[in-house]
Amino acid sequence: MTAQQPLTYAAFVERAVADPAVLGLVLKGSRAHEGMSTPRSDHDLYVIVADDATTDLMRFSGHRSAELDLVVLPLSRFRGAGVPPWERYALARARVVLDRLDGGIARVLADRARLDADEAFRDAGGWLDAYANYLYRSAKNHRDGLPLAARLDAAESVRCLLELLFALHRRPRPYNKYLEWELARHPLPGWDNEALLRAVDRVSATGELPPQRQLFGLVEKAAREAGLGEVLDAWGEDLAAMGPGAADDGPA
Repeated sequence: MTAQQPLTYAAFVERAVADPAVLGLVLKGSRAHEGMSTPRSDHDLYVIVADDATTDLMRFSGHRSAELDLVVLPLSRFRGAGVPPWERYALARARVVLDRLDGGIARVLADRARLDADEAFRDAGGWLDAYANYLYRSAKNHRDGLPLAARLDAAESVRCLLELLFALHRRPRPYNKYLEWELARHPLPGWDNEALLRAVDRVSATGELPPQRQLFGLVEKAAREAGLGEVLDAWGEDLAAMGPGAADDGPA
């Protein structure tokens, strides 16, 4: 396309559909999340081609404009290591525009949306330990009269908490932009999702210790039910400083 005729989403899709080397088109980002796009939203499109394909469309890989961002890659890379880990949520909620593999493209997206059981358990244990660590640091900073440090550690704990909760359900954590969207349409089972969002909002904004501890009480119950009690018990006596029954002045 020339500068006078910029590459548009509609024009590119038409061109890609007409190319037999193209096996699939996958739209991700705000355009794939109902109600989340704005007039400024571009179209983020994966273009999956046959491994042995020779197509002129390869030259568009990496194209970026206000209208259209493109990633063109062969099928084997789309199925494997060609997609970076941070794209996992994006693909979990992506929309299939074209699938010439009789549902094969959709199955790749479905696989991205669900963590392997062993991977999820391992990740959840790591995030649980990190969550407890930041909460404990926040409590100590409150005790020592360091409000900024306490708030920053509280905010860090929320990041780890969200990773943990989604890992417990074998799901990739949504980007912050889509957290409310995700929980409204795909709630976390066993949680009052609206109350969870309110707690996350308050802890992130204020770093107050009581709501952190109330939240930890709920997380501890869920973590133990998931078989992660050893991670918590490894904290020994320090665990008592994290829950709702702890003294108001922080750890000893």
